[in-house]
Amino acid sequence: MKARKPVKILLTNDDGINAPGLHALCQEMKNHGEVYVVAPDSEQSAVGHAITLSDPLRVQNFYKNDDFFGYAVNGTPADCVKIAYWALEIKPDILISGINLGSNTGINIIYSGTVSAATEGMFLNIPSFAISLTTFTNPNFSVAAKFAAKLSKLILAKGLPQGTLLNVNVPAVQNENEITGVMITRQGRAMYREEFDKRTDPHHRLYYWLTGQKVKLETEPDVDDRAILNNKISITPVQFDLTNYDFLEELREWGINY
Repeated sequence: MKARKPVKILLTNDDGINAPGLHALCQEMKNHGEVYVVAPDSEQSAVGHAITLSDPLRVQNFYKNDDFFGYAVNGTPADCVKIAYWALEIKPDILISGINLGSNTGINIIYSGTVSAATEGMFLNIPSFAISLTTFTNPNFSVAAKFAAKLSKLILAKGLPQGTLLNVNVPAVQNENEITGVMITRQGRAMYREEFDKRTDPHHRLYYWLTGQKVKLETEPDVDDRAILNNKISITPVQFDLTNYDFLEELREWGINY
């Protein structure tokens, strides 16, 4: 009887290769397959699906406690997936992006490098999901890491539709018993009240720092942000066909010509 090949798992993120969320995910997934880490050499949060065209990409071996951990790339999360697949010739059975520090919900997924890395995996027909822990303070990544392992088994067994990735957000709990369940959710549309903090640097030059908070949060229970507030793990199936099909026929009727 032929020995079964181990599952090949590609891990990446946007917080950088030294991020504790990526380390926790790697430690957990090593129990479930052959893990490859290809991640940015520095933080790349909110870079969206940017790719690097005007500068060379450099790939360096990265070590933790003198042990080889993975490959650090001086590029974006999408760059990392591309270079892993095409240059390093890593052909994974599944791609996981995370564990991100902070939620990726609502319109944030457009900006998210974490989600964009999973999107790039989806474009390459690799079953992919992004996973985030919904806090920036005192993170405990263990619950999210264990759930990532559980979800990856389900994805490998059942598959994902072509052109679809999963966006997962895990409530920031200290004990897994605080999780009240899993909810399949839709992407929220809560608005942000954005502010620019006006500051002055040591040379007395003016600069601005973007900040803000979500307002008008939807109340429906199947919205990603609302599920998290109820201590449920949110899973949103995401696709990136941006066509407004409902408007196609009306737009044709405009009779636009040149």
